[in-house]
Amino acid sequence: MLFMDDTRIKNFTSCFKEKKFLEFFFKRVKFNDTGRYQEEFPYVSPCGREKNYIRCDDLPIVFTHFLTKDSIEHLSYGYTDNLLTVKFEPGKLCMFPLSGRVYHPGPQKVGGVGLIKSALAIEISPYFRFSPEDPDHQNCPTHFDWKGTTYSLSNELVESLSQLSQTAKMSKCE
Repeated sequence: MLFMDDTRIKNFTSCFKEKKFLEFFFKRVKFNDTGRYQEEFPYVSPCGREKNYIRCDDLPIVFTHFLTKDSIEHLSYGYTDNLLTVKFEPGKLCMFPLSGRVYHPGPQKVGGVGLIKSALAIEISPYFRFSPEDPDHQNCPTHFDWKGTTYSLSNELVESLSQLSQTAKMSKCE
């Protein structure tokens, strides 16, 4: 959810909800290369001469739900329904077992990775498969069963995530 930085209570009632505004805002999100406030706000969403500096707990792109467009499954982000989507690629999902966070490819201008919302990650978590040699699930899952197909997980996002400054502290998958 998107909030003003000085919002004291952050919940559904205090976040931005207008889908067209959210689309406008999230389409412009990029790395903060302005030379100002880069440590505190690693991302920015420019609006003409105005700059909206962004900080987030993990990544600025958060996938909130599945939807189908032209019989192809997509992930929607930024609480915009069908206004901002990426094609769902089950074989490119990446789960960090220590944090439980699940990632999927996202827009390139913000590192090419987005976070799957916790509720959605919990919903799809039973479909992850781990190596039989990893009974305690200490490493990334190796497969994902989705709608009758088993996908071998590439875990290619691990490298992208390690390059993003706020996720560099995450545990890598072996």
